Amino acid sequence: MISRDEVLGILERYDPERITIGVIGSHSALDIADGAKEEGLPVLVVAQRGRHRTYTEYFKARKTKDGLTKGFIDEVLVLEKFAHIVDVQEELIKRNVIFVPNRSFVVYTGIEGVENKFKVPLFGSRNLLRSEERSEEKSYYWLLDKAGLPYPEEVKPEEIDDVGLVIVKLPHAKKRLERGFFTAASYKEFREKAEKLIKLGVITEEDLAKARIERYIIGPVFNFDFFYSPLDEDIELLGIDWRFETSLDGHVRLPASQQLTLPEHQFEPEYTVTGHASSTLRESLLEKVFDMAERYVEAAKKYYSPGVIGPFTLQTAVDKDLNFYIYDVAPRTGGGTNIHMAMGHPYGNSLWRMPMSTGRRVALEIKRAIELDELEKVVT
Repeated sequence: MISRDEVLGILERYDPERITIGVIGSHSALDIADGAKEEGLPVLVVAQRGRHRTYTEYFKARKTKDGLTKGFIDEVLVLEKFAHIVDVQEELIKRNVIFVPNRSFVVYTGIEGVENKFKVPLFGSRNLLRSEERSEEKSYYWLLDKAGLPYPEEVKPEEIDDVGLVIVKLPHAKKRLERGFFTAASYKEFREKAEKLIKLGVITEEDLAKARIERYIIGPVFNFDFFYSPLDEDIELLGIDWRFETSLDGHVRLPASQQLTLPEHQFEPEYTVTGHASSTLRESLLEKVFDMAERYVEAAKKYYSPGVIGPFTLQTAVDKDLNFYIYDVAPRTGGGTNIHMAMGHPYGNSLWRMPMSTGRRVALEIKRAIELDELEKVVT
């Protein structure tokens, strides 16, 4: 792990008057870039060739022929592969870049690369990113357990008949960044679906052997987009989102009788996230949500020092008795924060009395850290 002292040594060479916010051109980059622009900070997006035009053309900052300002991305660095970002880090350091990690950055760079090779100061907790890997001994499940937080209990295949409906979590065989999830209500159904999905090339035997099987919580899902400020030592709820997933969302729009007639290759829905929608929560439940956030932040501080810095998302399902279960944790900017872009979100807006997206909140914290001469508190 790159030491915090080494990162702070690099930060000392930075010109605080010329800080640039950097981000990988994927996942939540538009939100981060838009928020930086709202706070008057320059933006550098690192994109991959073939996926760069969103940033180099359509949202690039430019002037119209009658002098109007259009777009919000100042500069784009286009690489052949996202993983090559470790080869241009000296260039980023020269440009006084503070990099905002998202899930794409971790996946394409690799957790080892993030921890041991990428020396650009990160806004957020570098070591906490590893907790998102389910295969890790000290994964977010371990951290949730230490915090005394509710999550769906793990189930062994032979226990499914006693537990009831479960969800099997494993990667897609071909689309490795996507999900090969499936559900089963009995051991027999588990084996039949697994064999069918292996035959169809959706999952592999190897991944199935390492899959996490957990009780399926029947109820609505809410992704709580939080922000923890090391400057204020304060937790903020900025927004709530939920996901659109293909082909699951197409399946649930069909009557049950029609679902039963689908051919084999369409019968089992896939869980590929394709978009997000905004949501709010019944006010009487907010106390429970803040309690979960407080316990997560305290546990992260204790076991993953320095703990949470900036945005994090608790992804939950709520059962019929209004109990929350955390089924996933994003220890960085969540995947659905683009819905806050430009307009903010009811909670963040109300709290700050102005449009407050996750991206803008990140930029605001960086600006405040610069003004307070406390940048070391928000980077690792």
